[in-house]
Amino acid sequence: MPKAMVVDDSRAMRRILARNMQEAGFEVCEAANGSDALARLRASPDEISLVLVDWNMPEMNGLEFVKQVRADPAFSRTRLMMVTTETEMERLVAALEAGADEYVMKPFTKEILFDKLRLIGAIR
Repeated sequence: MPKAMVVDDSRAMRRILARNMQEAGFEVCEAANGSDALARLRASPDEISLVLVDWNMPEMNGLEFVKQVRADPAFSRTRLMMVTTETEMERLVAALEAGADEYVMKPFTKEILFDKLRLIGAIR
């Protein structure tokens, strides 16, 4: 079973995304900020194939997390999806340029989330 990590400082949002990802066939782990997520990813580099990450978090924001992950060749095949309230086009462009594979704006529906996961080949 593929493993996804949900990274968001909102416990409620982590639960919502985790439930959706489990429904999509993923085992799920969680992190409350980018620093914790990066440590977890580095501790098991081949285990997590997909990360859903919020932009606005304490310690390390989602954009910095994406940049750190993409700077490490060990994670070149890890799919990264921003799931955020940031709706400005400049933010979307910045995330994609930093290496995010896709961008989902909150609030979202499960159908939108699944469509984006299909686009990046994470689900069928």
